[in-house]
Amino acid sequence: MGVSDLLLFLASGRKTGLLKCSHAKVVKGIYFENGIIVGSSTNDPGEYLGQVLIHYGKITEAQLQEAMEIQRGEVQSSTSDIQRRFSKSQPATKRLGQILVDQGLLINAEVAKILEIRTVDIIYDLFVWKEGHFEFSLEDPLPPDFTRVDVEPQRVIMEGVYRADELARFRTLIPSDRAVMELGTGWTSSLGMGKETRELFYFLEKRMSVAEICYNMHSSSFEVYAQLYDLIQKGVARVAGELPETPDPLSEMPNLPEAAADLLLLAREELNNKQPDKAIAIIHTLLKHEPQNAAARTLLLEAEKKFIAHVYSEIPKTGVPKILLSPKELADKGIGPQDGFVLSRINGDWDIQSVLSICPFREADTLLMIKGLWDKGIIGF
Repeated sequence: MGVSDLLLFLASGRKTGLLKCSHAKVVKGIYFENGIIVGSSTNDPGEYLGQVLIHYGKITEAQLQEAMEIQRGEVQSSTSDIQRRFSKSQPATKRLGQILVDQGLLINAEVAKILEIRTVDIIYDLFVWKEGHFEFSLEDPLPPDFTRVDVEPQRVIMEGVYRADELARFRTLIPSDRAVMELGTGWTSSLGMGKETRELFYFLEKRMSVAEICYNMHSSSFEVYAQLYDLIQKGVARVAGELPETPDPLSEMPNLPEAAADLLLLAREELNNKQPDKAIAIIHTLLKHEPQNAAARTLLLEAEKKFIAHVYSEIPKTGVPKILLSPKELADKGIGPQDGFVLSRINGDWDIQSVLSICPFREADTLLMIKGLWDKGIIGF
């Protein structure tokens, strides 16, 4: 079923429960009550509250990092390991929004408004997925600590279809996230610009790719594409080229088997050989062809857990990474958009945990990039 048909089916049937949609590593949840959308969830760090607050200019990356530091401190001090083991109820960790309110950076009304916007935006993104998997459960009500919304599915469908159509139109001028953007001949410093547009011009002057602009603006691809498309039509910006696709990490492992069972066996062997990063790459290859392979998904969680533990055995969470190469040397390394974003947040002051807290990527993915930069001699500790 298409996303529109699926939402209409649940709305017309006045269903109550959780619609779970998954694609690659991303899992989103949409909560229904009597056919009305009342909330949503996501495991995509780019859609977490902190990233959305930065995008709307409510906080800075430094303020998010500080708030996350406070939250981590509460987790560590809230209860001991022995208490966790024997206590049936663990103390609740204070939510990020409340920490920011306590710090005087936001008021409760601002947090509630952003949470409502975020709830609907999580759903809109489904309309630009080319494929995915869904399941509906009648036994999962909206968690009590979620911000409740009351949204008619028809409203979401209309906006979602509009965004999908518009994104297709934007791609007629901007071919992909790898497109490198620059200022066009129609640019002039006399143009009236708000804060967000000035920020976008800064990235255009640096000739960043669309993906890099999205990461740095902590914004959805739809919003960035819309802004860039408008600037291109006005002659203010233009596409200067396209970055090459990121090399497949399995290119160093020729003659891989094609059968899913054989790939799983090979991934398990790599795990047993204490090579969890290779195991992760193999499992991702399998999941590209069989996204709902339950055994592969289970093994991926195990591999990521072991990889994270392996990285932290070599690099402490409090380790402070430093860039070892000059800007000119970095330019010759062919660093991809995601690696480039992580690298730009390595400032010689923030430790690993701080870098993780402001990156719009999953912990395992960010650590894969950090380890890759370390192995290549680009960063050190």
